[in-house]
Amino acid sequence: MDKIKIAIIGVGNCASSLIQGIHYYQDKDARDAIGLMHWDIGGYLPSDIEVVAAFDVDKRKVSKDVNEAIFARPNCTEVFCDNIPSSGVKVSMGHILDGVATHMDNYEDDYTFLVADEEPVDVVEILQNSGAEVVLSYLPVGSEEASRYYAQCCLDAGVAFINNMPVFIASDPQWAAKFEKKGIPIVGDDIKAQIGATITHRTLANLFRERGVKLDRTYQINTGGNTDFLNMLNRDRLDSKKESKTEAVQSVLGERMDPHNIHIGPSDYVPWQQDNKICFLRMEGRTFGDVPMEIELRLSVEDSPNSAGCVIDAVRCCKLALNRGIGGVLTSISSYTMKHPPEQFTDDIAAEKVDKFIAGELER
Repeated sequence: MDKIKIAIIGVGNCASSLIQGIHYYQDKDARDAIGLMHWDIGGYLPSDIEVVAAFDVDKRKVSKDVNEAIFARPNCTEVFCDNIPSSGVKVSMGHILDGVATHMDNYEDDYTFLVADEEPVDVVEILQNSGAEVVLSYLPVGSEEASRYYAQCCLDAGVAFINNMPVFIASDPQWAAKFEKKGIPIVGDDIKAQIGATITHRTLANLFRERGVKLDRTYQINTGGNTDFLNMLNRDRLDSKKESKTEAVQSVLGERMDPHNIHIGPSDYVPWQQDNKICFLRMEGRTFGDVPMEIELRLSVEDSPNSAGCVIDAVRCCKLALNRGIGGVLTSISSYTMKHPPEQFTDDIAAEKVDKFIAGELER
């Protein structure tokens, strides 16, 4: 089968894990392919993905081969596949807009962005000339203006869009209608992890509901040492991120919690954690006879590979939609892989819908 040609906006840790994974699974088969939710999606395997364009603003990445740039600082995720040949695809200078938080200037070079002194490229032209079919957005949290700019570029170039970050594009009816009108698939918003803080919290909240336990109070606090957590020290950039993570949990409860009794969001930046994310989760509830019970949980995961396991499915589902002539929001894979999809389903139902979509039994 032909390769699925993708373009990447933001050659950070998440892009590094995804590209490493594409090469890591080349010599695997279905029996020893650990860490995948789907080995085969409509005939497409993980290695059937090819990066044909990439955009970043850091001078250590711009103009470098993308397979070299994924290992440049400030990237700090685990290297699990380092034997990657040159791709022949150079990282293009993207548009900064609101993508770089000013407070990051106060940190050492190895931990922050160093903006290249170059003019931004014509994104639409590069997308069209590269033959890209699907664009992945890995912009920093809080990049509201930049997210909308690149979404419009996808519309202008006629390229499918996967919005992995918490600016509401797919879940905004106006943007969703634009992609529907042009017959272009879109998946979003805000990527989940395979086993991360949000899906663990959702699963436990759903378990409380199904087992008749009243959830009274809960929090989820996360720490990490990558540029995502450094960027999020600016709390002004977190409105959509907090809403996305909170809604992901609220949506599985039979009765919505009072906002004062639910707190979900990043807490602090700990440089030595690098791409390791630690989640502290607490849930307080009442069971039979109004008797109180509590759960406390500590989760430690390498953040970026955790998201790549979901993105690699979203890319292949986007390709199926392109092959089938389906445009607009892909609700099944969005609900399965995203924290803030247009339609929320419990994770077991979302998984069933994805399997039906892959089999051609469900249009979206």
